[in-house]
Amino acid sequence: MSLKNLLRYKIKARISCGSIRFNFNRSTSIFIILILLMPITLSAQKTITLSQAITNGLANKKNITAGKMDETINKLQTQALYRKYWPQVSAEYNYLYNPILQTSILPIGIFNPAYPADATKSVQFGTKWTQSAGITATQPLIDLSSQRNINEAKLKEQITTQSQEFSQYELAYSIAQTYIDICLQTSKIKAAITDTNRTYISYNLLKNKFEENQLLKSDLNKSKINHNNSVQQLANEIHQLVEDKVYLLFLMGENDTEKSNFEIDTSFVMNDPFINLENQLAFNELPDIQQLALQSKLKALQTRSEKVKHLPTVSFKGFIGGNQFSNTFDPVAPNTWFGLSYVGLNAKLPLLFGENQQNKLQELQLQSQQYSLEIEDKTAEYTKDILIAKLKIGNIKTQLRTQEENLALHQESIRIFQARVLEGQEAASTLNSEEADFQTMKADYETNKKQLWTYWLNYLKSSGLLSIFLH
Repeated sequence: MSLKNLLRYKIKARISCGSIRFNFNRSTSIFIILILLMPITLSAQKTITLSQAITNGLANKKNITAGKMDETINKLQTQALYRKYWPQVSAEYNYLYNPILQTSILPIGIFNPAYPADATKSVQFGTKWTQSAGITATQPLIDLSSQRNINEAKLKEQITTQSQEFSQYELAYSIAQTYIDICLQTSKIKAAITDTNRTYISYNLLKNKFEENQLLKSDLNKSKINHNNSVQQLANEIHQLVEDKVYLLFLMGENDTEKSNFEIDTSFVMNDPFINLENQLAFNELPDIQQLALQSKLKALQTRSEKVKHLPTVSFKGFIGGNQFSNTFDPVAPNTWFGLSYVGLNAKLPLLFGENQQNKLQELQLQSQQYSLEIEDKTAEYTKDILIAKLKIGNIKTQLRTQEENLALHQESIRIFQARVLEGQEAASTLNSEEADFQTMKADYETNKKQLWTYWLNYLKSSGLLSIFLH
């Protein structure tokens, strides 16, 4: 619609209770609507493509950033498990005072014939002060349980990553949906301006007839109602566009609403992406399917870990240091320090755990099976969604072609009725009825057009093809 045509009409805007109400007459201008449209047309700074919107959203959204932190935390936990296989070296030091020395019983009859053979004597060993210092080194050699823990940690890492990818997948879907809504909303605003133009022509025509006493006031009122409805619809579409842009900024992680002054690539919805809906399904690309598969794998691994938990562990252990024995407090007294060292292997075999291993194994196996069944259920659900989306897309496309033809014919009929009413060859009520019917038809058309894109997005989401927006 040209600026010349827009300026033909008069508008008076009144703001009350946070809403905008338009009242048309001959003395006010539709330029108010142009002012409302300026943020989305004249002063737009840049054009944001769908790919850019998704990229910005994935980079800036706070929950995505928090998810990346979870990934980092899990990686650190895995690294900590790896370090359990590193040599463990520790320095030890003890300084003890023994007020009561330990007493031992010696069979002195064995060593001294002067005593009976079963004679014993109590003897205290040790000194009042003892010290020990040294370095202990331990190196795990065989520990299947720890290795299983590492493998589990790696899987948990992957599960966290998949959870992050699922969040990204859902965010990409929401951004694409909002982006398309903005595209459609821009188109609806242009159509609403055309409707406002047409209904005003009809209203002005009937108003002249009324002033010439050739028309009933009820017919004029009906025409005014039709025109008011078209004006209000225009205002609603403008406000909806602003809301959609603010929501898109939120999804993109932008907190500055001033940045809503941007344009989008409306050519995105001008193309026809519905011609070739491929049957190349990529269920394995769906993050939630991958996550369930990893959960099932994790439970299977935990089952094997449970079985090896009762196996022995073997480690190398060595010590080098010394002990001091002294009856006085003198840490450096000469001839009181004696060296000590040893090396060897340490084997440990768990015997009792205080739990029923068989029950635990059965529980883990059932959990693994549950995840496998969930995968089958999800796959069936997505298959159903894909089939419905394809059927709906085909049906809606047929409806839209019919509606587009009917709308064009209806617009032509309205122009004919306008001319016939002007010549006195047609009743005003017929024109009013045609205008009202056209607005209803137009609303149904816009609803179907939005549904078409919604089902297309659902098709991409359910088939795993939505990932094309993530790369």
